[in-house]
Amino acid sequence: MVAFNINLKTSDIEIAKKIANQIREKTGGLPYVKALGLKLKHKNLAQVSMNLTNYKKTPPLKVFKLVDKLAKKYHTEILESELIGLIPRAALKNTSAKELKITHFSSEKILPL
Repeated sequence: MVAFNINLKTSDIEIAKKIANQIREKTGGLPYVKALGLKLKHKNLAQVSMNLTNYKKTPPLKVFKLVDKLAKKYHTEILESELIGLIPRAALKNTSAKELKITHFSSEKILPL
């Protein structure tokens, strides 16, 4: 599992909730994605908070691209993303922390799987 959050360039929590609803598996979105729309009061931003339960089937890059597309649909964009905990090396295949806009990233966050 990968705990992956994306912060939007908006404080409108309704946008984050709509995006979360569209990407989560339970409501017809991407398989292996659990998502919520949250408000980060300390940053005054809306966040799409996710657990990717099978990064091999639905990698972070695929999720990032869909969130980016939906954010544009709602006239905003991705500000940054963050990892909560560690990420398997294989989950970053064909991408990078920079492309995923992951803040505070270091090699210490990578599991050698």
